[in-house]
Amino acid sequence: MNGTSNRSSFVTVVAWIFIVLSGLGTLVSIMQNIMIQVMFNATEMEKAMHAAPPPGVPPFAAFMTSHFQLLFVAFLIISVSMLASSIGLLKRKNWARLIFIGLMGLGILWNLGGLVLQLTMYSSMQSSFANVPDAADMKSFMIAMAVFSVIFALGFSVLFGWIAKRLLSPSIVTEFKQ
Repeated sequence: MNGTSNRSSFVTVVAWIFIVLSGLGTLVSIMQNIMIQVMFNATEMEKAMHAAPPPGVPPFAAFMTSHFQLLFVAFLIISVSMLASSIGLLKRKNWARLIFIGLMGLGILWNLGGLVLQLTMYSSMQSSFANVPDAADMKSFMIAMAVFSVIFALGFSVLFGWIAKRLLSPSIVTEFKQ
């Protein structure tokens, strides 16, 4: 293995940041999955979750509501994968670098896809508020939330893309040669 003198601080810093973040994410995901299994396994909850959604609910929201346990398991799997690849990245394992780059790509897709879903949900919520008599005007609040969502999603997508691009650079790739 290469000596420590040719290890970039970029890889070390990124690895440690994501070890901490994904470690916390894994801990939270484990607790969430335990809570979901304990609280939502009752037959009454099963019946409520599989009942037909109310009219006007966007299809993706109805899907997420009826399959939310699957979503929490998926978050756990992704958190554990990120933790493992972050530790491998710190140890300069090439498999970890490739998985980490893939997870950065997944993060970009998640942010951009989530942005589309959020904007769809905002428009659905806005039309719901418009149909309620004497409801407060929520349009400026919805616009502010949408603007923040766009900035947040694009910012993280750019960050994840930059990290992936740096991990693909020739100088970084040579650190992972064994």
